[in-house]
Amino acid sequence: MDKDYMTIGELAKKMKTTVRTLQFYDQKGLLIPSMQSDGKRRLYTYQDMVQLHQIQSLKSLGFSLDEIKNQLEVLDTPEKVEKALSHQALLIQEKIQQLTKTLSDIKTLKEEVIQMQSVNFKTYADIIVNLQMNNENYWVIKYFDEQTLDYLRRRFNKDSGLSFIEKFTQISQKVLELKNQGVDPLDERVQVLAKQFWQMVEEFTNGDMSMLPQLMKFNELDDQHEWAQQQNQVNAYLQPALGLYFQKAGIQLGDE
Repeated sequence: MDKDYMTIGELAKKMKTTVRTLQFYDQKGLLIPSMQSDGKRRLYTYQDMVQLHQIQSLKSLGFSLDEIKNQLEVLDTPEKVEKALSHQALLIQEKIQQLTKTLSDIKTLKEEVIQMQSVNFKTYADIIVNLQMNNENYWVIKYFDEQTLDYLRRRFNKDSGLSFIEKFTQISQKVLELKNQGVDPLDERVQVLAKQFWQMVEEFTNGDMSMLPQLMKFNELDDQHEWAQQQNQVNAYLQPALGLYFQKAGIQLGDE
């Protein structure tokens, strides 16, 4: 047999796979041997070997055999080989990023489980959902009681939750900018933000002011997270502005 050809057994050994797998790929039209011997034995070339490497790489990334078949190209020119390898490298890089994110989420969830010192799978699930949303303030969840968490699960979905977080973050950042500029809390610009801030509270609670005591507890957070420290500054700075806004709007919160 010509030295440039490999039997199915030789190719399987070189590529650390099985003869049965290569036979299956042949049946699926995924990797057809370049020729057959007089005895009808499958014979493969080094080009087939490179294509098998493509198949194995794409399969390891989670692609189905049908998806892989649609992505394979005939590697008959240097340009096509370069294009195929570039595409393969891009897919692998994307997979690395996904796996890195998944590993980070697992480590983060592990840390939260240790801190909580209790088994609560509903809260675990909430943390996982927020990690998938790339919500950096996922850790806040563990400070909510079960009643508030149940409310939030009903009140927000992924899209509305992300939208709320984005709007709230923007308002808080504007408040901090005015604070850092030394603007008086009773300034009209702060009053505008105080109104927007309160509207966010009303949106969050859906008008149920009985939730305020639970939310007020966040003013007492002794947490090292940057968000907690910044939010404490926002709340303290806005307090006079909110008081004036409530007075003008005729809003009474009772003892709260």
